Amino acid sequence: MVENFEELPEQLRHAARYVLDHPRDVALLSMRRQAHEAGVTPATMTRLAQRIGFDGYDSLRDLHAVALRRAEPQTFTVKAGEQVDRQKKDGDRALAETMLMRVAAQMQELTAAISLERLEKAAHTLSAAQRIYCVGMRSSYAIAWQFHYILSMIGGRSTLLDGPGGTGIDLTGRIAEGDVLLAVSVAPYTKATVDLARLATSRGAALIAVTDSEVSPLARIVRDVVPVPTDTASFLHTMAPAFAIAEILGALVAGHAGDAALAALKQFDGGAKELGIHIQPQRKRKMDTP
Repeated sequence: MVENFEELPEQLRHAARYVLDHPRDVALLSMRRQAHEAGVTPATMTRLAQRIGFDGYDSLRDLHAVALRRAEPQTFTVKAGEQVDRQKKDGDRALAETMLMRVAAQMQELTAAISLERLEKAAHTLSAAQRIYCVGMRSSYAIAWQFHYILSMIGGRSTLLDGPGGTGIDLTGRIAEGDVLLAVSVAPYTKATVDLARLATSRGAALIAVTDSEVSPLARIVRDVVPVPTDTASFLHTMAPAFAIAEILGALVAGHAGDAALAALKQFDGGAKELGIHIQPQRKRKMDTP
């Protein structure tokens, strides 16, 4: 591919450049997703594979998958080195643009029919729960907290499994049949989150897994999975799509609660006003017209 790069038609060059620059993504992402990232059609990716001797693009992906399995794990240090090299070469603005464009594409992916179906199913499972427990650690903590915070505004059914000295984990002893655990974890997966998920399901609780792969440790425990993309040009995986999922699930559950949610929000607003928690922006007064 490198030797014949200049001889390729323009669209095939775009596809080839993507394959050469993103070997890990070739192994992990769908052909349609890769074509989108490369700015070409899926048919162009197939033609590229055939041009260099493969019967189709799946054969090219399989070759990269084998190489990836044999490679060393992609640690934060390795990815940081790749980012620094790219940043030196292309500049800060190019890196920022790449990261923003990738997040925008990931958000668009979440509007796919299968993703919306999973969100709807998860929301109904959560709404039917007696109690909802939320857990996420390290970079996933903020996602679990955001969902818990939304639910705390509309009632008292949510418990965040966190606390000083790790005492929040003790609350898992209360999880039982009829409850739901919302667990968030992406690669590299936090073992404690996976262990808590196994404990919850062993006690008959339902599990909603917000994770980055259909074959992640959380996904292997339960079938109710809400996948979120996390790949980024940065050394640290992006959690922006997971944030969106937490906010959407919170909104859907609030909608299911109906009048009860409205009453809880009225009480929440009253308490916030009484304590002077928020500084509300002053609305501009309309000028009288002569």
